[in-house]
Amino acid sequence: MQAQPLSLPAVPEPVYGERLKNKAVIITGAAQGIGEAIVACFQAQQARLVIADIQADKVEKVAAHWRERGAEIHAQAVDITSKAQWQALVDTAIERFGRVDVLVNCAGVNVFRDPLEMTDEDWRRCFAIDLDGAWYGCRSVLPHMIEQGIGNIINIASTHSSHIIPGCFPYPVAKHGLLGLTRPGRRIRAQGHPRECDCAGLYRNPAQRRLLEYLPRPPCRAPARVRPAPAQAHRPAHRGGDDRAVSGYR
Repeated sequence: MQAQPLSLPAVPEPVYGERLKNKAVIITGAAQGIGEAIVACFQAQQARLVIADIQADKVEKVAAHWRERGAEIHAQAVDITSKAQWQALVDTAIERFGRVDVLVNCAGVNVFRDPLEMTDEDWRRCFAIDLDGAWYGCRSVLPHMIEQGIGNIINIASTHSSHIIPGCFPYPVAKHGLLGLTRPGRRIRAQGHPRECDCAGLYRNPAQRRLLEYLPRPPCRAPARVRPAPAQAHRPAHRGGDDRAVSGYR
């Protein structure tokens, strides 16, 4: 099942006023699921977007959907494990908009294995995408944000980073590492470049539905009803510098 582009209802008054209007934003993992929902949220606030995903056809469909509604949006196929492709993505944003105000590191992959049966390739793939990819993105945009004097980086982690679920190794290790990557952002917060971390809960996107169908149901219980947490792509920065909680965190 392919994810269909999302469309938000008309928003009479932007949730955050005009603080995101015309902001230049890079979003990875934008072809489906949480990333696609984040694109919809930023578009509701009239931001200018460069969206990226390794799935070239899907991310272009998302961009086309919003262009038909008057959005200023560019799609680009990117492998986030490549430093060169990251640099090309940031260069595109600078060329089109002259700056990068926000980076949303949403791209990721579920690698769920038994620790003793997991291959070295599984381990490297998980960390290359879920941790290295986010770091390459941070490193690519920070020089521009420092030069501008302001900017925001949002890393999408997971409740897996603090709640270990059997059979889901090594994904929680990578997401916990992403929290550790985000926390040093406090040191540069005073320069106007905060990094926030969103610990997303369970979203009923196609990939998660397939996972739920695969997992055995608990014995002697009625099937659990899962309530998806609302996607929140952006919220005002925590004044206290707390990089933990946010949408969907339980």
